[in-house]
Amino acid sequence: MDVSSKPLRILGIDPGSRRMGYAVIELVGKQPRCLFHDTLVMIECSLAEKMGLIFKAISGVIQDYQPDEVAIEQVFLEKNVQSALKLGQARGAAIAAVGFCNVPLAEYAARQIKQAVVGFGGAEKEQVQLMVRSLLKLTERLPPDSADALAIALCHSFQRTNILLQLKS
Repeated sequence: MDVSSKPLRILGIDPGSRRMGYAVIELVGKQPRCLFHDTLVMIECSLAEKMGLIFKAISGVIQDYQPDEVAIEQVFLEKNVQSALKLGQARGAAIAAVGFCNVPLAEYAARQIKQAVVGFGGAEKEQVQLMVRSLLKLTERLPPDSADALAIALCHSFQRTNILLQLKS
């Protein structure tokens, strides 16, 4: 079997302190397909409970789906310092799970993700959801956080493909 035809699994994570989207795509050649997506809802939890839930969820998905690589959205600048801190903590719990499971991690800015998936860094959430559904040939309506996680995984797959193409030329 050619190494380039080996399926590649990517876990995408859309971090959040109240809702966290996570999803796994698989690439065979250049064609991505969705294997899994979900949203972890943590509304009525203490900080410690949230961090534990995030670590457990991400570790579990890594164990169940064995992704080759993980992609996560970078923290964007928040006007509310408390919100930024909480987002950073949630992101840290997810990254700790990835590190614990020893899977390579890539980080992408929100504009970079939108640019890769929609072709415009200032795209609206609805545009991202529509393109994710189109690219993955999904018919079901996606929860916003799951759609964002899929977009992050797709962005990573596109970036990865571009790097490999540059290395071959």
